[in-house]
Amino acid sequence: MKIPLSVSYDCAETILHTKERWIVKKYMQLTEAQNHIPKSNLTQTQRIELENRYRQAAKKYFPARVAYYENIIGVTHGSISIRDQKTRWGSCSAKGNLNFNWRLMLAPPRVLDYVVVHELCHRKQMNHSKAFWDAVEMVLPDYRELRKWLQDNGRTLVL
Repeated sequence: MKIPLSVSYDCAETILHTKERWIVKKYMQLTEAQNHIPKSNLTQTQRIELENRYRQAAKKYFPARVAYYENIIGVTHGSISIRDQKTRWGSCSAKGNLNFNWRLMLAPPRVLDYVVVHELCHRKQMNHSKAFWDAVEMVLPDYRELRKWLQDNGRTLVL
């Protein structure tokens, strides 16, 4: 666990005790989900080759989807990078640079579109306020289902 420098040890300990039941529940869910990740029969060489193919496909697919949705949302973007982030599906910097996880190429296209719309809406709201979620919903009224799919199935997007 990481504790921000501005938070005292006592405060962190209080938070841990207050949220103990929630933490244990989430830990159990994570452990259970990890046990259901399908095992791959690919060799390391095959896995690397396949990942490279997905990365190349992502380098073409994401810019096309960003271009499509930025016209609808009415925003622009900076550069687009394809990454292998461990804890994020996408991100948007203050300068408008977008990062997307190549593993999204393993998800249904609508889920990928949700992440694109989510990051582009950060060009209007650099937060997760009600205004931000309203902007996402204007473009994707079913974003809650897509978000839930990613939360429930994201761990299975592996080679």
